[in-house]
Amino acid sequence: MIDVLIIGGGIAGIETACSLQELGLETLIIEKEKQIGGHLNNWDTLFPTKRSASEILEYYTEQIRKKSITIYLNTTVTSIRKQDDGSFEVYTSREVSFKSKTVVMAHGFSLFNAQRKEEYGYKIYENVITSADLEQTFKQNNDVFVNPMGKIPERVAFIHCVGSRDEKSGNHYCSKVCCITAVKQAIKVKQLSPQTQVFCFYMDLRLYGRGFEEMYREAQEKWGVQFIRGRLSEVAENIDGSLQLKAEDTLAARPFKMSVDMLVLMVGFEANKSTALFHNSCGVACTESRFIQPRHHHLSANATNIDGLFTAGTSIAPLSVFDTLNHAKAAAFAIHSYITK
Repeated sequence: MIDVLIIGGGIAGIETACSLQELGLETLIIEKEKQIGGHLNNWDTLFPTKRSASEILEYYTEQIRKKSITIYLNTTVTSIRKQDDGSFEVYTSREVSFKSKTVVMAHGFSLFNAQRKEEYGYKIYENVITSADLEQTFKQNNDVFVNPMGKIPERVAFIHCVGSRDEKSGNHYCSKVCCITAVKQAIKVKQLSPQTQVFCFYMDLRLYGRGFEEMYREAQEKWGVQFIRGRLSEVAENIDGSLQLKAEDTLAARPFKMSVDMLVLMVGFEANKSTALFHNSCGVACTESRFIQPRHHHLSANATNIDGLFTAGTSIAPLSVFDTLNHAKAAAFAIHSYITK
């Protein structure tokens, strides 16, 4: 029997495993993808430092090697069962099971599918992309910026809160990092293409972290990014492939139209589909937002309603990379305390 089985090989799972190994506990990571790193594999740079995401991945890859942490890739957890002795039996797609004293759910989040907002034209109009798509563009073309049609855009619009704070999509919560991601990406667009006009349409700007407000001011004062408090109602494609936006300026209380060459949808976080599976197989409690419910928001943020079952990272809510790593470190100490007692 192993000490700790960790579901998810993203940065939350890896940091938890590394911290637990340093505390003298044996860990095992199960990851459904063919590589570790989770969503970090898809990001170009991280806010607010603009450090390359690949640096973080390289660091953790080396830590796993040094600490000889066992990882099963291309393996999906199908169910979790608590045993009479308090341990857990974890069943996988490999048709093998593992017995563990404790389990950590670090399976992360899913990105909102922008196709559910049909009025925005994602996968309908060529020049409508998501924030995740734009990160891939940055990774592949670090010295040039063009729209999907291969043209340098004269105007680019970012739409905040796509799939977040939205009753129609069923997600009432804030995804926490969309605003600062839009600021980061808007700055990158201006750095690559200074002549491009950049507009950010927001509901409310929520810039809570260290350095976030400074990035917002930099975007306006140094790079000329224009922020419009407004709601986008409809997108239509012009003959030349440009996009006609119909929106409302909520500060001026008036509707207006704007033509842009590229539209970026800032997609929010949703609970990973695995969360519902774990809820059904072992009874772990979930919030109204479908994320895992911690036992106590302040005093037991890593524990769940089931003894020995813990959480780490964005399985509980949208978090930044910084907050995810801190939550994972806290999970390691909570698990160590549980096992040693």
